[in-house]
Amino acid sequence: MICVIIIPMIAGREKNIQENNPQIAESDICCPVDREKNNQENNPQIAEYDKPGHVITEIRKIDPRDPDFDHIRAAADVLKAGGLVAFPTETVYGLGADALRSEAARKIYAAKGRPSDNPLIIHIADFDALYRIAREIPPQTRLLADAFWPGPLTMIFRKSEIVPYETTGGLDTVAVRMPDHPAALALIRESGGYIAAPSANTSGRPSPTLAEHVAEDLAGKIPLILDGGTVGIGIESTIIDLSCITQTADGAWVADETPLVLRPGYITREMLAEVIGAVGDDPGLAGDTDRELTGAVGNSPGLTGDTDKGTAGAADNGPAGAADPELREIVGFDPAGAAAYPKAPGMKYRHYAPKAEMLIVSGAGEAVIRRINTMAAENRRRGIKTGVICTEETERRYQAEFVRSIGSRADEDSIARHLFAVLREMDALGADRIYSESFSSLRIGTAVMNRLMKAAGHHVLHV
Repeated sequence: MICVIIIPMIAGREKNIQENNPQIAESDICCPVDREKNNQENNPQIAEYDKPGHVITEIRKIDPRDPDFDHIRAAADVLKAGGLVAFPTETVYGLGADALRSEAARKIYAAKGRPSDNPLIIHIADFDALYRIAREIPPQTRLLADAFWPGPLTMIFRKSEIVPYETTGGLDTVAVRMPDHPAALALIRESGGYIAAPSANTSGRPSPTLAEHVAEDLAGKIPLILDGGTVGIGIESTIIDLSCITQTADGAWVADETPLVLRPGYITREMLAEVIGAVGDDPGLAGDTDRELTGAVGNSPGLTGDTDKGTAGAADNGPAGAADPELREIVGFDPAGAAAYPKAPGMKYRHYAPKAEMLIVSGAGEAVIRRINTMAAENRRRGIKTGVICTEETERRYQAEFVRSIGSRADEDSIARHLFAVLREMDALGADRIYSESFSSLRIGTAVMNRLMKAAGHHVLHV
């Protein structure tokens, strides 16, 4: 039994069971039944989570614009003691630890169930903090920082000796960003200036945009969550690799290759190129945009139903999310290619995935609606519950058990902001199969498709 204690925004530093030992991990002190009952009767803000674990998770509500310093200090104390804290940023909630302590970084991997070769991003609050953790800082760094920091941009550099390999996933490079969120910046400064923080979710699950999402995945595994409400952007930062730019013995800066975007986000490749010149896309991104989806794909096991050409009798073959070589070839996904040695988070492993099987349906609007409705009807006949991810413009056109809009195509920021929450909602509703419209706008649509493609395991039906 896990107890999650929610502390509202009040003045004064609260006394709590973890004050003297933030990393409580002993089951014999975790909310005895009689104490739980008494606490819940006197304070309805205490919630129980009936899942395995031994850590009391405390949730402190903060004002995201003007966070109470007592809550920030309490979180910083946990980090200084080598513990983990989930906190809001403008992109998604992060799971933070002291970036310069190898044992703290290892706790992140353990809590998330994250592969240890998947690098972490170090969050800083001041540009000068870069000089301690990066061995070479090319001039393009200052240009990009002036344009986009604080903000949803991560830059990759050659790391200094002080950064442990546990933080970088065994790489000689380090990913760094400065978040645009008052609570995050205050926590970074108060805790010592360097917080390693991936998204605060179980590895592979949709990223958290609410503190409730963090609690769903990590309650009982971490001692503290700072609840700053809904995040502003809703997808992770753009990542650009600047480690290809090195300094020669005579002081000149030389680019071995064009800087590459390793993960698309709110800040686009075109926006970066306006600041520093030529910027490319990592080859591993080739299959993550709707512009690459070609060919009639209809044989994904268990996804498209018996009505699809070439899938008769195969609708239940294979586990959820089973890989289909033909699909992967069509969308250009190469699990043994460029992403085999991930230089940035999200390049190698399946991410953002709901529990249900998921398929992206791409094509002309009316054709997409007809095909999804046909598959949903067949699913209904067979007792399979269907979820549809769409937009405000088409929401009323679908006939399925669960139909959810993630925003309007006229407001693409809203689509990014709601994407992960809708994926989690589909899990909560109990959808067995999920069909999603595709998105191909020139700005943030690239980042949205990147997340959707990974969530769907690169399974796409072009109609």
